[in-house]
Amino acid sequence: MNLWFSMAIDNITRLHHMIDAAKEAIAFANGKCREDLESDRLLLLALVKDLEIIGEAASKLTPEIRACYPQLPWIDIITMRNRLVHEYFGIDESIVWDTVTKDLHPLIEELEIILQHETVNAN
Repeated sequence: MNLWFSMAIDNITRLHHMIDAAKEAIAFANGKCREDLESDRLLLLALVKDLEIIGEAASKLTPEIRACYPQLPWIDIITMRNRLVHEYFGIDESIVWDTVTKDLHPLIEELEIILQHETVNAN
């Protein structure tokens, strides 16, 4: 039996995945500027991958948890992931950059509050 596919990942773990990927993307972008995405393909791919992880983890959260926290734009997060994965040939570098530099800090703050609340409720 392959445990990788049989393990159920819970909401708390997925929230951790989202926070970790957001923090990593911010760290990758630290000290860089938008124009670096044009010359540093590795940076662009790293940021895109972290945004994909955030969106994938969000899509796997239960509908109940997403409904409990409507202050987050769950559909936008998931839709961005889908566009990055399926429209890889048309990625707008400015949107990636703005998302990482403007949207991830507040997202982390909200996710940490949600994680704290859900962790307390799980115990």
